[in-house]
Amino acid sequence: MDIIQLLPDSVANQIAAGEVIQRPASVLKELVENAVDAGAHRIDVIAIDAGRTSLQVVDDGSGMSETDARLAFERHATSKIREAADLFTLTTMGFRGEALPSIAAVSQVELTTRTASSDLGTRLLLEASHVISQEPVACAVGSNFVVKNLFFNVPARRKFLKTTQTELANITAELERIVLVHPDISFSLTHNGTPLLNLAPTSLKGRIAAVFGDRISERLLPVEVSTPMVHIHGFVGKPEAARKRGAQQYFFVNSRFMRHPYFHKAVQEAFTRLIPADEQVPYFIYFEVPPGDIDVNIHPTKTEIKFENEQAIWQILLAAVREAIGRFNAIPTIDFDTEGKPVDMPVFNPNTMGNPPAPAVQVNTDFNPFTSSSQTRSSSFHNDYRQRPVPKDWEQLYSGASSSPHALSANGEVPLSAPQLPLTADSLPSYAFYQYRGQYILSAVDNGILLIDQHRAHMRVLFDQFMAQLAAAALPSQRYLFPEVMHLSSSQASTFYAVADDLMRLGFDINDLGGGNISVVGFPAGFEGLEPHSLVADLLATADEHQGVPPDSLLSLLASTLARSAAIPSGQVLSEREMQDLVEQLMASSNPNLTPDGHTITAVIQQEMIDKLFK
Repeated sequence: MDIIQLLPDSVANQIAAGEVIQRPASVLKELVENAVDAGAHRIDVIAIDAGRTSLQVVDDGSGMSETDARLAFERHATSKIREAADLFTLTTMGFRGEALPSIAAVSQVELTTRTASSDLGTRLLLEASHVISQEPVACAVGSNFVVKNLFFNVPARRKFLKTTQTELANITAELERIVLVHPDISFSLTHNGTPLLNLAPTSLKGRIAAVFGDRISERLLPVEVSTPMVHIHGFVGKPEAARKRGAQQYFFVNSRFMRHPYFHKAVQEAFTRLIPADEQVPYFIYFEVPPGDIDVNIHPTKTEIKFENEQAIWQILLAAVREAIGRFNAIPTIDFDTEGKPVDMPVFNPNTMGNPPAPAVQVNTDFNPFTSSSQTRSSSFHNDYRQRPVPKDWEQLYSGASSSPHALSANGEVPLSAPQLPLTADSLPSYAFYQYRGQYILSAVDNGILLIDQHRAHMRVLFDQFMAQLAAAALPSQRYLFPEVMHLSSSQASTFYAVADDLMRLGFDINDLGGGNISVVGFPAGFEGLEPHSLVADLLATADEHQGVPPDSLLSLLASTLARSAAIPSGQVLSEREMQDLVEQLMASSNPNLTPDGHTITAVIQQEMIDKLFK
């Protein structure tokens, strides 16, 4: 008996939809890319409930005839290629002929379209791959797709869609990738009747500024190199634009967005020793290569690209970024031959293209980040911790610590040899504290040398303090004399609206000015030395990375980000008294071994390891 049978087209389309259409943002990507391929000059996106209820894409492109409109929803029906050889000369965004049938298989679709040569257009209704009706209609030239009730016939897939905020963030992120590569096209995005994006045709740098704000465009350096193998152009951020998270990083090849970790390493390599190892710079880099030298037919999303000359292009990209940094004096020239010159006299370099020499830096040797008078990177809140009990003979707690500083127990704590004992505030040891490379605090304990990461230790202290205050009310706020205006991208704006109440509890007072602009009127007290733009951007990046977590957990994550930003930085010179104060507060914290995000704070170099070095 024969048991193999051909699947019906409706079932095959649903299977294909599982790869191509994963969420409303996937629908947007396919429809907008089709509009770009149709030669549209303006594309409008209208979403309701983040695309769950409805997602509409309107363009003024070439449109479709009555026959083409019907045929477009058949599998592997496409106007982009004719034969296999065309795969190696692709100049369009789409080519598989799977997008429209996949969308129609899991939704209700209404298409209204007309070509310039026709007096009447066509209105087509489909539901779960079945054509409900097709009729002539008067309409504008172009195409108008309305996708309703996505996954209505696949309840399991619809059930696992994320929150409205998360799906909207995915829609805006997907649209941003397209608008950045087509600055000559007008785009708009409206969600539930609220305009989120309205972009007019402009230059490439103008489009970046329109999406992410003038502030980032001012910190970009142009990159340009042309070889027979590849033409690379775009922009890369100056070292001062580097951030720990949330940096805008985009690669495009032949007008197509791509992810490429290998090329990302080339950009990072160019900034070696210019930025901290855990920070990244923004970049918007565009590759133009012969279509036959790349393969985009790897994954239905077409974001994974294979290059024939990958290693050579890596070297070209590295050299281009380094040249951009050097050409625009992002790397300051340092004259080490200062013999006979006053120490405080800046050395003038005639190659600085007219830029004035850098002013002398004034260092406050009496700075103490643990006093309430400090107005820089520390908070006065933590002084309350001096009133909390400190473990008696605390150094004995580390006498049996594992020789591996990263060996954690099942509950995530560094294993200790003894339980915590009744504590007193005056039981600190007489051992001295030393600072190593402005990053680690060293002190002797019974079985070796204790090392403490000063930045992570202060982060733990501040986090515990923030959480204690949040449990009671909210962090105290301080108002700016002159409010700081900040431009948010469409994805940042959607995240901001979701976490505005949490930011208020953290001590921020922010007004929505509309059009993606906000005004930071107040900030957490004691954070005067921090830049509000970077601080708010870091908080929004944290919220964006952890969309869908419970509200209490999200508030804890935001408090952790705030503590990380406010903690004394690596490289800050501390006096012995300041180090002792920090250790006291760390030992009184809820977990002196780990930061809120799970990184190790303390480690012990065992005496046995030290003895082996001298045998």
